[in-house]
Amino acid sequence: QVQLVESGGSLVQPGGSLRLSCAASGSIFSINYMGWYRQAPGKQRELVAGITSGGRTDYADNVKGRFTISRDNAKNTVYLQMYSLKPEDTAVYYCISPGSWGQGTQVTVSS
Repeated sequence: QVQLVESGGSLVQPGGSLRLSCAASGSIFSINYMGWYRQAPGKQRELVAGITSGGRTDYADNVKGRFTISRDNAKNTVYLQMYSLKPEDTAVYYCISPGSWGQGTQVTVSS
């Protein structure tokens, strides 16, 4: 298991962009699947995006076309690029890998 540390969360206006980063304490080269979840106040945690070691990606329907997940194995980092942000994207975003969760980073979309 690796330790995961997210960063990049912030307050952003609707229509804005953010890039979240997830730095792992060790190599992610052999980790088959990594992803991002989010949890909004009063709502269940939901999967936002995932990526396999081979680069295959999947996205929740409500972020398709706006969010892009990527991984840089050389830097042991996973990214979530978010465009056209909406107020309903407001949540704590968590990075995950098998057996590990990060502490989360807050994204707030508000004018």
